[in-house]
Amino acid sequence: MSFVRNAWYVAGWSRDFGEPLRAMEILGQRLVMYRASDGTVTALEDRCPHRLLPLSKGKRIGDTIQCGYHGMTFDGAGNCVRVPGQDNTPKSAFVEAFPVEERHDIVWVWMGDPDLADPAQIFDMPEFTSPDWHAHQGEALHIEAHYLNVAENLVDPAHVSFVHPTTLGSAASENVPVHVSTGGDVITAWRWIRDAPPVGFFQKFGGFNGHVDRWHYYHLHLPSTAVIDFGSIATAENCAEDDRNRGVRIFALHFVTPVNEDRTIDHWMHLRNSALGDEEASAQMDAMFNVAFAEDKAVLEAVHENEKRPQRRRPIRIAIDKGPNVYRKRIRDLVAAESTEDLGAAEGASFVHHD
Repeated sequence: MSFVRNAWYVAGWSRDFGEPLRAMEILGQRLVMYRASDGTVTALEDRCPHRLLPLSKGKRIGDTIQCGYHGMTFDGAGNCVRVPGQDNTPKSAFVEAFPVEERHDIVWVWMGDPDLADPAQIFDMPEFTSPDWHAHQGEALHIEAHYLNVAENLVDPAHVSFVHPTTLGSAASENVPVHVSTGGDVITAWRWIRDAPPVGFFQKFGGFNGHVDRWHYYHLHLPSTAVIDFGSIATAENCAEDDRNRGVRIFALHFVTPVNEDRTIDHWMHLRNSALGDEEASAQMDAMFNVAFAEDKAVLEAVHENEKRPQRRRPIRIAIDKGPNVYRKRIRDLVAAESTEDLGAAEGASFVHHD
């Protein structure tokens, strides 16, 4: 398994969770989720410990779930509160509960050790609450591909010219150098395309009549949240790289949630500094994003299909793969760290280190 478990993953938008039981899968773990009477979202292991029927096939009784097979009932903490036909409850009669946090109308679930679940680690941006920015949630893109391929695609500006030639890219950027920074916690790849025609997206939403300077900054937060900062400004404005708010600027956010080894869900949304409060503009942007992301989906699913076939030789890597290569290594290191237990410094040890 290549999953980082000690992390917060997006289960869905707040609007996705209500009273009905909702079955889902994250990191290969089946969950049943629902909104309790106090408004909080609950996430439980979707498997009755008796005969292993998914609890999502049972029914809610208040804030508890009654198994649809023999009626064992579990509360929101996973405790068994009723076993029909007997007064005692076996110690093993429980289901695992997963920590859940809700912020900015996004529901996050912690898939690892619950004692390590720190809400301060949940991804956030000041633009979520700034009056100068408009936040709009898009959809959930279901991709039949491994999440590592999906995530590394989101730290790869070079593919835009070829995969999205009519929406987010054009041939003008094919040979423009990509800069990569891997020194901090966030992997970043970026480039500017100077004095070029606006791409399809900004032809529609930027109102540009002449050439523009445009940028792509791809920020990948481990394990799998991506922020794509992209925009355009008239070339005559001579915009400095750190003054991008002067242009039409958009943050496309991708919350990449591994379902299992063969499926991924990308919950995507955007933040923008123009057309504030204009829901018609939001709908038009969604339509263009749907076109672009369908292009990504087609490529990623074809890659995944080929990865599952026998390989006569190893794939090659080229210069543009610097960001994805570092990303893969960091994921491997995190997975390896979670697979062992560090007991700390030994006392009275007979083994002496000399390095």
